[in-house]
Amino acid sequence: MRKSLGAALLALAIAGAGAAPAVAAPVNSADSFGKSTDTSSVTSVVNDAVASTTETLGQVLTPKAKAVNFAGTVALSNCSGSVVRFSDSEDNDPALVMSNGHCLETGMPGPGEVVVDRASSRTFSLLNASGSRVATLRASKIAYGTMTDTDVSIYQLTTTYGQIKSSYGINALTMADTHPVAGTAITVASGYWKRLYSCNVDGFAYRLKEGDWTFKDSVRYTSACNTIGGTSGSPVIDQATNKVVAVNNTGNEDGQRCTVNNPCEVDESGNVTVHQGINYAQETYQISACFGVDNKLDLNASGCVLPKP
Repeated sequence: MRKSLGAALLALAIAGAGAAPAVAAPVNSADSFGKSTDTSSVTSVVNDAVASTTETLGQVLTPKAKAVNFAGTVALSNCSGSVVRFSDSEDNDPALVMSNGHCLETGMPGPGEVVVDRASSRTFSLLNASGSRVATLRASKIAYGTMTDTDVSIYQLTTTYGQIKSSYGINALTMADTHPVAGTAITVASGYWKRLYSCNVDGFAYRLKEGDWTFKDSVRYTSACNTIGGTSGSPVIDQATNKVVAVNNTGNEDGQRCTVNNPCEVDESGNVTVHQGINYAQETYQISACFGVDNKLDLNASGCVLPKP
C-alpha cells in the first residue's frame, strides 16, 4: 500500500534528504504502478530519507568524485525523465525526452498497446548539473510509448538539441547502443526528487512480470539503488561513460509475487523468483535503431525490435 505524496514530502523535509518538487503531482493511473509518484508507507520513505542523510554524511567525511550529475534530466508532473540523443543525432534534430510508458499523461498503456505519434503539449522542467530548474521544455508529440516488453515513453520536443544547448548550456544525455554489462557502476538520476542513487548492475531478469505486464531482459540493481515513487523514468547512467543504459521503472516493495509494485522474475524454464526490496530498469540500447534521420521514428527499420501498434 502506498501513502500520499504530502507525507513523503514532509518526511523528506524533516530528514533533510533533498529538495521537494515545486508542486505535488496530481493523482492519476501512473500513481499505482512502478516508481511514479510515491504513495507507499510512511515507514519506507522515512527509512529512505534517513539512509540518504547517512550517505550524505559519509560523503562529507570521505569525499569522492562523482562524474554523474543532473544536467539534462527533467522533472515531469508525476515522474522523472531526461533529454536524450543517439550517437548519430544532430544539433538541429528535434530533441527527445525519455521517461516510462506508465508515466504517460494519457494513462498506462495496456498489454500489447503501443502509442505512436500522438499529439502532446506536455511540459518538462529541465535541470542543470546542480539540480536547479533552468527552463521549461514542451512536447509536440508522444513519438512512442508502451509497457509491452519494456516500459518507455519518448516525447519529441518543440526545440532542438542545439537550441537547448545555446539557450541553457545543457547537453542531452547520449544513449548507449550496446547491451549493459553485469557489475557496471551506475547512477539513477531522478529529476523529480533531484536525487542520485548509485549502485551496480546486479544482473538481468529474463522476464519481469508485474500485474498484467511483462518486460523482457530487465536490469536488476544491487540493493543500494533503493529508488522510491517519483523516480520512474529516471535515466540509468553508466558512471564510466556517462551514457544512458536503461530507464528506471519498478521494484518489489512487499515481497508479493508478480503483482503491481511487486514484480517477479521468471526464467527461461518458467521458474519464478521474488526479490523483495530490489528495483529494476528497462534496457534502452535497442531504441536507437528505431529512430532515423531528423529523429523520425521508423519501427520497420533494420534492427528495430520495439513492439509495433
